[in-house]
Amino acid sequence: MNLSAQVVVVGAGHAGVEAALAAARMGLSTVLFTLSLDAIANMPCNPSIGGSGKGHLVYEIDALGGEMGYAADCVTLQSRTLNLGKGAAVRSRRVQADRVLYRLQMKHTIEKTPNLRLVQAEVTDLLFEETDGTRRVRGVRTSLGETWQADRVILATGTYLSGAVFIGSHTFPSGPDGMLPANGLSECLRAAGVRLMRFKTGTPARIARRSIDLSCLEEQPGEEDTVPFSARTDPAAFAALPQMPCHIVYTNSETHRIIRENLERSAMYSGNITGTGPRYCPSIETKLVRFADKERHQLFVEPTGRETEEMYLGGFSTSMPADVQHEMVESLPGFENSEIMRYGYAIEYDCVDPLSLYPTLEFKAISGLYGAGQFNGTSGYEEAAAQGLIAGINAALSVRGEEPLVLPRASSYIGTMIDDLVTKGTEEPYRVMTSRSEYRLLLRQDNADLRLSDIGHRVGLIDDERYAVFCEKRKAIENEVKRLEKATLSPSAAVNECLVSLGSAPLTTGIHLADLLRRPEITYEGIAAVDTTRPPLSRAVRETVEVQVKYEGYIRREQSEVEKQAKMEEKRLPPDLDYESLRGLRIEAAQKLNEIRPLNVGQAARISGVDPADITVLLIYLRDRRA
Repeated sequence: MNLSAQVVVVGAGHAGVEAALAAARMGLSTVLFTLSLDAIANMPCNPSIGGSGKGHLVYEIDALGGEMGYAADCVTLQSRTLNLGKGAAVRSRRVQADRVLYRLQMKHTIEKTPNLRLVQAEVTDLLFEETDGTRRVRGVRTSLGETWQADRVILATGTYLSGAVFIGSHTFPSGPDGMLPANGLSECLRAAGVRLMRFKTGTPARIARRSIDLSCLEEQPGEEDTVPFSARTDPAAFAALPQMPCHIVYTNSETHRIIRENLERSAMYSGNITGTGPRYCPSIETKLVRFADKERHQLFVEPTGRETEEMYLGGFSTSMPADVQHEMVESLPGFENSEIMRYGYAIEYDCVDPLSLYPTLEFKAISGLYGAGQFNGTSGYEEAAAQGLIAGINAALSVRGEEPLVLPRASSYIGTMIDDLVTKGTEEPYRVMTSRSEYRLLLRQDNADLRLSDIGHRVGLIDDERYAVFCEKRKAIENEVKRLEKATLSPSAAVNECLVSLGSAPLTTGIHLADLLRRPEITYEGIAAVDTTRPPLSRAVRETVEVQVKYEGYIRREQSEVEKQAKMEEKRLPPDLDYESLRGLRIEAAQKLNEIRPLNVGQAARISGVDPADITVLLIYLRDRRA
């Protein structure tokens, strides 16, 4: 039997799903392998989508034509916008999602997608061919002995690759949520010369709702004025979704005593775990060791679905043995009679050194092979989905013989994340945060479509109908900004009464609406009553207009920095340049440049160990080369 596909995707987590959907929707025959059809797009940890920085990624995925935002909208249990008290650049949406319905939604989407085949099987080997000293991937082999020929292969193995679970001293091979691990592929990759790292993550216990006295907890309701992630979602239908409350509880001195007295029984501190864990999502044991002076830690009690009684205890990740987990949970207010349904655990897994990858997410040493998601050393569903989308797009573009998609840092958090990974590498699970971008005011949630939808349409993931709607929105934003810059508001009793009510100084002379809006205390909605020429506009248009006008000076300044950096990005470096042959280049810089093989001078300047003097040497080399 001749089995073949143009693109093979290994792993059906958040990265694999987006990669497979992208390749198939771009017209390529695609096969998606999963160890279990019941684990597609699973949420083995927090059942949420979005959050600080991560919400930006979800909007960007949707703007490029990905699926995560729409699926999250369909199964939202609660919606919140974080950092509302801060500037527009760092506001991030987060939704509590029904983990079972999310998985079923994604599975059904895959099953209905043309050009996409779904197969439950473990991929144990990659097939290669050597041509003129170049190694190229040619397919995969499964544990069942089937061989699939393929033009491109994307590895999105998540935390399954040689996965091992730790609960106290109890250790066993496993993927997340008790699934089977993928044990065969690691050795194949090592034999091919791929450098693997060992990372670790973890999850807390799940508690039966009926055993929690919720009246002892602080309730955390969702926001009333909700907006969806996806442009495909009907805003009115989304706002009508019933929201479920979440709750907050705090650890106490008794919780801390139990943990400290049992630290040596934790797999984290017994020496059993060797993998590196995430800095920004540590276990509760690590929190107590790292922040020994803190008297309590905030925990989040969150539903995992409408049709289940499982409650997620966010912030309480642990690798303690089962008996200690019972004591820890029962020490919390309202949890005295708690029933643990799933025990918390730590999980170790193999992942690749992302310095092995180009910004397209293709392996430098193996043509046609791509990596995505936690396989690339990241943490989080959103980071995984974003990489999967880019890997799927680039695999499809490569098969079609078209130029690859490389998103610059100034274009998106997706571009920032990938540049960080392939330029700087990572020694721990990488997480996106708004602080990672030097262009935060340009990379807001509200303008993700303005930044990326042209690309999504060009590669074929946004159809003409949706793109036309987007173009209308963009034009409406442009027209309203122009109107605000030209329209004048004259002083009158009604106008000044409105301004005083908003805590602003009354007018003594006419003022352009844009200049009025730049007052810190004035909002676009606040002056609606006196802005008589305002056209009817959608909420999304109004929000973007307000930010663009209010922060126009700061935005222009950041855009100027982007243009300067773009000039460095345009200075491309030869792919076969031997940096150790360049006179004047320091040894450390030459070694780093030979290892990472930057595409351009801009990327070279961001490599750790390459200083401004080294960049000058590269610029002189390029000048002399053109002469």
